[in-house]
Amino acid sequence: MATLKGPGAPKSYDGSGLRIGIVHARWNSTIIDALLDGAKKALADAGVREENIVIQSVPGSYELPYAVKQMYSASQVQSSSTGVVGAAADLLGSASDLTQFASSSQPKDSLLKTPFDAIIAIGVLIKGETMHFEYIADAVSHGLMRIQLEGNVPVVFGLLTLLNEEQGLQRAGIAGQGKNEGHNHGSDWGSAAVELGAKRKGWVEGKIID
Repeated sequence: MATLKGPGAPKSYDGSGLRIGIVHARWNSTIIDALLDGAKKALADAGVREENIVIQSVPGSYELPYAVKQMYSASQVQSSSTGVVGAAADLLGSASDLTQFASSSQPKDSLLKTPFDAIIAIGVLIKGETMHFEYIADAVSHGLMRIQLEGNVPVVFGLLTLLNEEQGLQRAGIAGQGKNEGHNHGSDWGSAAVELGAKRKGWVEGKIID
């Protein structure tokens, strides 16, 4: 039986002029890695250049809101100076992915130092025997929403809240014996980041982009 659930076919947007950030948790890494690959592929398919995709990781999903906020702040520092300074340099324990853009002696013409046009937050929570799951899911959801509204930057909600591991495998497109069953939601998040990034550029200029 056909289902009505799902995002539908994504619209096509040119991502060649966008700079996209991705912050992902390392907890439940098998599912995380597949989702991350899906997001990166969708970004590449939309024309986002590899050098303009900045990826950082944090231990778990609870750390995502803070990391997203500070990562965006670091990109703002980069846009107004020649490098990452002060607290931004060690905001996530490792700024290697961020500082490479400012410190390269021969920067590429296509490499952007502008603030991120959108950030994708990826995490996987699987319900256990305690209330831990509910507390984390609620806190992260509200935290990410607050960041995008107060920071005026699109934050794509890539947090899977699962009742069991099989649900995660299905939603990462790696279920079944061949590890190819289900749908990789990371691809949806990548497409959403490009769409919101492109629309945000228009909104800033007073334009409404369909």
